[in-house]
Amino acid sequence: MNPAIALAITGASGSLYALRLLEELVRAERPVYLMISQAAQVVLQMELGLDIPARPEAAEHWFSQRYQAAHNQIQVFGRQQWTAPPASGSNPPQAMVVAPCTTGTLASIANGISNDLIGRAADVALKERRKLILLVRETPFSEIHLENMLRLSRMGAIIMPANPGFYHRPQSVADLVDFMVARMLDHLGIEHQLTARWGSQA
Repeated sequence: MNPAIALAITGASGSLYALRLLEELVRAERPVYLMISQAAQVVLQMELGLDIPARPEAAEHWFSQRYQAAHNQIQVFGRQQWTAPPASGSNPPQAMVVAPCTTGTLASIANGISNDLIGRAADVALKERRKLILLVRETPFSEIHLENMLRLSRMGAIIMPANPGFYHRPQSVADLVDFMVARMLDHLGIEHQLTARWGSQA
């Protein structure tokens, strides 16, 4: 079985990044541990018109149906579900992605504040030296944000602001989203065909 990826969706703008990444992880047959903050549910409704069920079991069914995932491929965990696999170093996922990542979540992770499952799972990823990708979505950055990003980068986290490139001549919002999702997949070591690579086209 392929190793699991933990995906946390927080309340920053850019929820489409998370859903597109989830779609690609399912396509790659990777098990996904999915965590969704309360603010993220609000943003998903505002940006995409999606009403995600609040109960983890119902949300799991919703996501599994939407992405035609295999049985138990997507597992959704509650915000205080401390028995979830990503909450312990004895059973951590191969990697964790927070996309999009609010600066509040960034600050909590940088300071080891594990008062919900997302913070705890990120703390586990850092202490177990697993890959942690933070798709930070904010502009401009304050000194506090920059210091937290530097602190986490020094701990080994990958800081990836949601800054898509334009050299591939995007024609749609979907093209811009795919650019960032491709970069996350690259760092996760998952093959994809989302964008052309630099130098591969004249």
